[in-house]
Amino acid sequence: MFIKKIPLLISFLLISAVSVSQKKEETFLYAGRVDVQQENKVVLIGTASSVSFNFTGNECTVSLQSIDSWEHQNYIVLELDGKYLGKYTVQKGAPQSFPVKVTSNKKVHNLKIYKATEATMGNVVFLGTTAKLTTITAKKKKKIEFIGDSITCGAANDPSEIPCDKGEYFDHHNGYFAYGPILSRTIDADYLLSSVSGIGIYRNWNDQGQDVPIMPAVYENLYLTKEASKPKYDFAFQPEIISIALGTNDFSNGDGIKERLSFDSEKYVSNYIDFIKMLYKHNPDAQLILTNSPMVNGEKAVIFENCLSKIKAEFDADKTHKPILIFKFKPMTPSGCSGHPNIAEHKIMADEYGPFLKKLLNEK
Repeated sequence: MFIKKIPLLISFLLISAVSVSQKKEETFLYAGRVDVQQENKVVLIGTASSVSFNFTGNECTVSLQSIDSWEHQNYIVLELDGKYLGKYTVQKGAPQSFPVKVTSNKKVHNLKIYKATEATMGNVVFLGTTAKLTTITAKKKKKIEFIGDSITCGAANDPSEIPCDKGEYFDHHNGYFAYGPILSRTIDADYLLSSVSGIGIYRNWNDQGQDVPIMPAVYENLYLTKEASKPKYDFAFQPEIISIALGTNDFSNGDGIKERLSFDSEKYVSNYIDFIKMLYKHNPDAQLILTNSPMVNGEKAVIFENCLSKIKAEFDADKTHKPILIFKFKPMTPSGCSGHPNIAEHKIMADEYGPFLKKLLNEK
């Protein structure tokens, strides 16, 4: 297998004509928070959102573009026939062509394009492919949604291309190797990531107040933003399980410069309860799991777990929904960039959490 980024070699019109046709629902599969727009554009928004297709022959190219107000490059991951090819840069500006060559003898190949970075880092548009497309059929699988912050995003987990002391925060993201996608591939489940770095339930990492884009304020927006111009999320995914990992940033002391009030347990619990009610409105049949954080330790960890217990107790008498469960990650001293878990540590989290989720899915 060989892949290398090169300048766009074929015209945009040709790409549009041969790829995202009126039969796109028969030739392309989309996953995660994506925006299928007019004029044959498919926007990859959220972490690990993806487009995939089957093709024949031993090569093809895909056209991608990094857009919006984001000033910098974005990143995608390519997976060919179930094998990880690597993380690649999509520079801001004109569409870029990414060629893929195949060395195996399979007649039909599958290519998946994942967004490695998160929603707040701009969007990657899939403009098309020169591949000789064949139909692709979605396998019926159980579904999990992972709601969370930078840990769930796989933020700062991958310094393989750019060392932690070089580049910017977004340069080290690789959502393909976040714990949720890792364990979902292991237990053969479909997944959706609704996650934003620095986000919390009632306050974010370094900000709080009425106008702060906390998770309850952005969750219903497809782009995970408070921008009214962006479309609403349609909630078509309907997962069997919703895993919520929010609290690391609520407990954070921030940057140590900006004024930061003490953690407010009552506000955290109250906002969390309201958020769960919102989730039930859109996903009435889902099994909710609340998790702690492997990065919150000591006295804060005790307070965190007590808060989760209070939230669970609030719904224990509710017989219209499945009982809320709590999962506790083991404490971790992360060794990735900027104090985050690296890929190996995400695999540890996936190994801890995966069997728990698999057992639940098998019971449904």
